[in-house]
Amino acid sequence: MSATPVIGFGQQPCGFFPRRFLVAKIRTARRLQAQIGGEIVYFCHDSDHDPRETQTILRHRRTGEIARLNFAFANKLQRKWSPLYLKRVLPEWSEQLSRQLSALVEPAWVEAFRQVQASTVADFCLEMYRRMGLLEGIRVARSSDPAFRRAACDVPEFFVDVPYQGEIVRARHELGLLRLHEGGDCYLTVPTVAFGREQISPARDSRLAWMQSVLHCTHYIAGAGEQAYLRPEDAPEINFVPRDVIDRSDEAYTDLTA
Repeated sequence: MSATPVIGFGQQPCGFFPRRFLVAKIRTARRLQAQIGGEIVYFCHDSDHDPRETQTILRHRRTGEIARLNFAFANKLQRKWSPLYLKRVLPEWSEQLSRQLSALVEPAWVEAFRQVQASTVADFCLEMYRRMGLLEGIRVARSSDPAFRRAACDVPEFFVDVPYQGEIVRARHELGLLRLHEGGDCYLTVPTVAFGREQISPARDSRLAWMQSVLHCTHYIAGAGEQAYLRPEDAPEINFVPRDVIDRSDEAYTDLTA
């Protein structure tokens, strides 16, 4: 247990402009820090592979019409199964999208978007969040970090980053097999290879214990979805705090001040 408060919250990179629920977690953490002191840590689960995590929902500034945007991906394999920290950003994607953004966000954010230089989806998101001032004074701990992975505890349910057909994919380890989920009850088994701790990231139900074994949070800001599956008994030393309510929580946050 830490001698001083460690206020944690977790989230995958959630759009090149962050979803409003992430901003609500940040605001909740800052409010709690103002009350009790300590450090805020963002557990950035950039090992996730689901491309839906980075869908960015914006509204037309004049009509209010919704636009659903996402990164373009190099190929189908990378889009479906490469982890977010390895999905590559295509230069033509950012150039083309920047021309669309003026109808959707303030000019300051169009310019910030243009200035981001990042080669992967996770890096792009984090750099954008920093340019928006959202991560000021917050330590970011990434689940892709080899040092984090080496320090984390063993978990019974996990994924492994392995090479497959010229890409690195995040395969579920089950019954000694490495499998990629194709949807429904369909799975693709990939060749089994030797792997180490630096290639392992947790499945959803083992993520809390895995994260906590490194971060040692005293408080954790739990999102609405997390509250449905988190098991507080896995980390009885944590005080769980529901995130603040925010409207249109799935849409992107593009206000001019955090």
